[in-house]
Amino acid sequence: MTDQEHSSLCDPQAHFGRRTLLGRTLTGCAMTGRTAGGLMMSSIARSLAMADETGLTDPARPKNVILLWLEGGASQLETFDPHAGTRIGGETNAIQTSVAGLQISDLLPQIAEQMHLCSLVRSVTGKEGDHARAVYNAKTGFRPDPTLRHPSVGSILCHADQRGSDIPRHISILPESSPARGGYLGAAYDAFKIGDPASTVPDITARTDDNRFARRISDLSDVVEKEFRRGRLAKMESMRTLHQSATDSALKMMSSEQLDAFDVSSESKMTRDAFGDTPFGRGCLAASRLIEVGSRCVEVTLSGWDSHVANHSLHRSAAGTLDPALASLLTRLKDRDLLESTLVVCGGEFGRTPKMNAAEGRDHWPHGFSILLAGLGMRRGVVYGSTSPNPKLDPNQPLADIENPVTIEDIHATILTAIGIEPSNEIETPIGRPMKRSEGKPITEILMA
Repeated sequence: MTDQEHSSLCDPQAHFGRRTLLGRTLTGCAMTGRTAGGLMMSSIARSLAMADETGLTDPARPKNVILLWLEGGASQLETFDPHAGTRIGGETNAIQTSVAGLQISDLLPQIAEQMHLCSLVRSVTGKEGDHARAVYNAKTGFRPDPTLRHPSVGSILCHADQRGSDIPRHISILPESSPARGGYLGAAYDAFKIGDPASTVPDITARTDDNRFARRISDLSDVVEKEFRRGRLAKMESMRTLHQSATDSALKMMSSEQLDAFDVSSESKMTRDAFGDTPFGRGCLAASRLIEVGSRCVEVTLSGWDSHVANHSLHRSAAGTLDPALASLLTRLKDRDLLESTLVVCGGEFGRTPKMNAAEGRDHWPHGFSILLAGLGMRRGVVYGSTSPNPKLDPNQPLADIENPVTIEDIHATILTAIGIEPSNEIETPIGRPMKRSEGKPITEILMA
């Protein structure tokens, strides 16, 4: 296998903070990454080099992200890091994968056949054990801050690369209670939310004849919006209300042929069955179709992992939905030559405790769980980090049972690097506060050189 050359230059929307610019200029060439390797250019040099070296400027090969969000916190022991036959292994068995020496849960037999396409991180750690706070941390790469709302990965990607499509570029399918948000980048970068792709996208068909619809739109633009703008601040539309831009986007979407990408019923029964006859399976199929026509980040949510009771039966059910959908998604992206330009990420807000509770369940566990990454910028058939099959579970040393621990922030820095965005870049919030894209360090061991 030949690794695809990878670029991690900064994005054109970045703000070069005084500390960043001065520090990099004075140091000239510095070592970067988790391990020594690769010279860091100055921020100015990186910016000048971007036009030639980053895929973000190549209109024929945009970079995309598909996030499969396992809401509730999937158990690493029942998915990607089984310790079968040990005191913590539970009822799950391990099966061999397409990577020599790598085993995953027997609940994921189809994914096991696709692991040669993936990088697997088994040593992810976080500092949040509450669902809401951990979800925020996992989706933004930052812990909750009462003074600021941070953007999700899809929002960062769409902000860095402004190329558009007729349909939304950032989409959350089956978003439950935590759709991806634009944060301080603004509501324009919030994900467009839809439910089960078995149903049509709501409110996209005019309810009157063409002439009457045209008159209504004219009245909306020439009368209603004109009155709304009276007495407002000059930038109220672009910075706050987004009334006119939302209307324009909706009208463009209503008449676009790209809208057909939401309709998975046009696929053959064989294709639909391969993904699974479930909302999540259809969501993954829709995600591949949407990426193909111009969407840049699609998030698909699968709930059912919060197993405080009956852990194994809950995971058997949820894994039965995940397995065909993820395996078929990887196969389809590869067959359509989209895997090299699309990063697939599969994970949740935390893992589950190694020790079973009295209700045969596993509780929240941010100390050593798994995240799968595949495609754009990732090495294939690689495992990074591990957890102990016989953990001491010392509450004072939660990382003692983990080899090569990484943080949620490191995962975000790795994702941003893979899609061509420099994690340490600073951009300004609306109040002028400089914020880094990520506080983490890329996991160089799983990234293509």
